[in-house]
Amino acid sequence: MSFSDLTVDFAVGGTTVRAVDRVSLGVRPGEVLALVGESGSGKSVTALAAVGLLPANATVSGRIAFGGADVVSMNRRELTALRGRRIAMVFQDPVGALDPVFTIGSQLVETIRAYRPGLSRPAARARAVELLELVEIPADRFRSYPHQLSGGQCQRVMIALAVAGDPELLIADEPTTALDVTVQQEILGVLLAVRAEISGAILLITHDLGVVADVADRVVVLRDGAVVETAPVAELFERPQTAYTRELLAAIPRGGARDQTGAVGDVVPVLSIEELTVDYRRTGRAVDGVSLRLDPGEITGLVGESGSGKSTIAKAVLGLAPITAGEIRVGGESLTGARPAALRRIRSGIGVVFQNPAGSLNPRAAIGRSIGEPLAVHRGVRGAALRARVGDLLESVELPRSWADRYPHELSGGQRQRVSIARALALDPPLLIADEPTSALDVSVQATVLELIRSLQRDLHFACLFISHDLVVVDQLCDRVAVLSQGRVVEQGAREAVLRAPQAPYTLRLLAARSWK
Repeated sequence: MSFSDLTVDFAVGGTTVRAVDRVSLGVRPGEVLALVGESGSGKSVTALAAVGLLPANATVSGRIAFGGADVVSMNRRELTALRGRRIAMVFQDPVGALDPVFTIGSQLVETIRAYRPGLSRPAARARAVELLELVEIPADRFRSYPHQLSGGQCQRVMIALAVAGDPELLIADEPTTALDVTVQQEILGVLLAVRAEISGAILLITHDLGVVADVADRVVVLRDGAVVETAPVAELFERPQTAYTRELLAAIPRGGARDQTGAVGDVVPVLSIEELTVDYRRTGRAVDGVSLRLDPGEITGLVGESGSGKSTIAKAVLGLAPITAGEIRVGGESLTGARPAALRRIRSGIGVVFQNPAGSLNPRAAIGRSIGEPLAVHRGVRGAALRARVGDLLESVELPRSWADRYPHELSGGQRQRVSIARALALDPPLLIADEPTSALDVSVQATVLELIRSLQRDLHFACLFISHDLVVVDQLCDRVAVLSQGRVVEQGAREAVLRAPQAPYTLRLLAARSWK
C-alpha cells in the first residue's frame, strides 16, 4: 500500500480542520512499518482512511494505492470487499470491539464463514480453534465471553479475528496500549507470528517507542498531520534527523529520576492495609493477605501483571470491592463496619484518577461541571465561589480558566487527564489513588502529566497510591514499590532496593520484560 499526498479535512462547527496534510508513505510487502507521533498527529486518521472508515464530515484527497486500485475512490461495495479480506484492523480497545453477548468462538466462526461463504460450520469451527492456537489462546476458552478474558487475551482474540480473512495488510492501532509489560511482549510476539502466517505487511500505529524498537523495520514520524521523518528503526534511534524526533526520544521515561523521599518520624499513615483478602463469588480470590502502608507525602507504586490484584486493592480502599478479611484504615479510620455516613466522609478524603479519562468524564457535562461536582456534593459550594474554585483548579493543572465551558470531546487525551486530576484534587484530599493514569498517553504527553503529578504532590503534600504496569514510570515517580503476583505481595520496599536489587524471581521477570534505556 502507498499513500500519495493524502489530505484529510474535517468540517467542525462551520470551520475546516486539517488532520492529515499531504502525507506520502509506502508499506512494503512483508515489513512492519511503524507510524508514530503525538495525539492529533494524524496517525489513526491515516489508518482509517486506508480502509474507508472516516466519518461523513471528512473530506479526503490524494491517492491510497492498494493492489492497483485507489481506496479513496472506492464505493461502499468495493470497500466492503476490501475490509477484512485484504486489509484488516486490530483496534486499540479490544473489549469495546468485541461483542459482549456472544462467545469468542461464535464470533470467530461467524467471521470466518463471512469471508468463506461455502465453508461448513464444523470446518469454520476447526479453523477458529487453529486461529486461537496461533494467538496462544487455549481451545477450552472457545466458549468464553469477552468479559471472562483479560485485556491481553481479548487483544489476542482481536488479532485472530483480523487474521481470519488472510489479509495482505494488517493495521494495528495501538495494540499494546495499557497492557502489562509481560503481556505486551507476548502480544508483540503474536503479531510477528501472525506476519509469518499471513505473509503480509503490518502498519503499526503506536506512541510507545519501546514497541517500535522491538518490532518495526521502518518508522514514519508524524507531526500536525505531516510526515517529518522516515528512517529504518535503528537509524532513527541512533541518528534522528529532526528536532521533533529528538524531542519524542527525549520524552521516553527513564529510571532513577526521583530522589528518595518519604515520611520522617512516627506519623499516622494516610493509608494502612493489614492482611487484606478479597474474594469474589464467581472468580474466586483476587487479593490474598496483602499488607501495605502509605505515609503522608509518600508515593507508593503498585505494580504487577493483569489479574495480580492491583485495581482490586484500590477498589477495596474506595469501598467498591468486598473485604473478605483484614482491615483498611484511611487517616486512622477503619473502613471495616463503617456506617454509610462515615464511609462518605472517608471517601471525600480520597481523590481518584482513572486510566481512561474519556470514560470517567461525563460526555454531556462541561468539564467545569465535572470538576466542581465534588465541591458541590461534599462541601455545598455554589455560584460564583464554585466557578472561582473551578477556575483555580483548571489553572493548577495548566489549563485556561476559560475552558470550564468546554466538553470532554473538545480536548485531547492529555488535556482530559489533566481535567481528571483537577477533579480528583478538588477537595484537597490527603490520599490520591492514580490507576494507570498515563498508560494510554503519548510519551511526550505522559512526561508532562507525570511532571504535573510530581509538581502538585510537592505543593499539596498528598500521599499517592500509583498503580502502573510501567516500571520505568514507577522508577521515575515513586518513593516505594510493592510488587503483586496472583493477589499477593511478593516484594516491597524502597524504590532503589526493589528496582535495583530485586530479591523475588517474579520482580526479576518483570524487569527483564521491560527495555531499560
